[in-house]
Amino acid sequence: MRFQQFSILAMAATAIGAPTTNSTTEPPRNFGFVLYNSFDVLDIAGSIEPLFLLSSRQQLNLSIIAESMQPVLMQTAGGDKNSAGSHFQLSVNPTHTFADPPPDIDVLFVPGGGGVRTGNISAAVDFVRATYPKVRYLITVCTGAGVAAKAGVLDGKRATTNKAAWAEITPLGKNVQWTSPARWVVDGNVWTASGVVSGIDLIFAFIEEFFGKDIAHRIQGATEHKRTVDPCDDPFAAWNNVTASGHC
Repeated sequence: MRFQQFSILAMAATAIGAPTTNSTTEPPRNFGFVLYNSFDVLDIAGSIEPLFLLSSRQQLNLSIIAESMQPVLMQTAGGDKNSAGSHFQLSVNPTHTFADPPPDIDVLFVPGGGGVRTGNISAAVDFVRATYPKVRYLITVCTGAGVAAKAGVLDGKRATTNKAAWAEITPLGKNVQWTSPARWVVDGNVWTASGVVSGIDLIFAFIEEFFGKDIAHRIQGATEHKRTVDPCDDPFAAWNNVTASGHC
């Protein structure tokens, strides 16, 4: 499906001019988001929002890809109730399955969530492993780097992940050049963000790279997001006592 334009966001988007890319390559158009149960909704929503506003002036296509066409749940990993016993979950409807994905994904996006550590995500891991060689760019947010690490597609590359989950996620990729401190890391066609909200800063950097600084600035104004523009500005490494490693 295409990104849709509606509500007050479309009104804000009218202030956004046509993008002018600084990149010499054709900007990516087709975004495929990989989902599994117990994903983190902000990992995807924080990126979809700026892309949605960008789509008011630039044709973009969005696919939500999961193991089946059943709704994918944001829920406590291992069940549909949290430790307090309250019923608290949200679902997202896929547009495609891992067995029948869209044929022309430019950007494969992998979020994190509790499912990475305690859920059964083998189908998602297999899909990322098979699909990565066919796409132009891979983006992971938070513990989504653990999915990519399990798939082996981060081997030999610099990458980062959520510092609060560092001790659990980094062993999933023993051949990954795990980097800390780092809010996000770019190595070739792989973009990895640290914890949850850092993915918003990554997607703004991605938009700026491929669609231009002006359009990124306008979308920032529409969303009123106070960006971190330095990928090495990462106070949460020290916050979580993560030993420095790699080079941001």
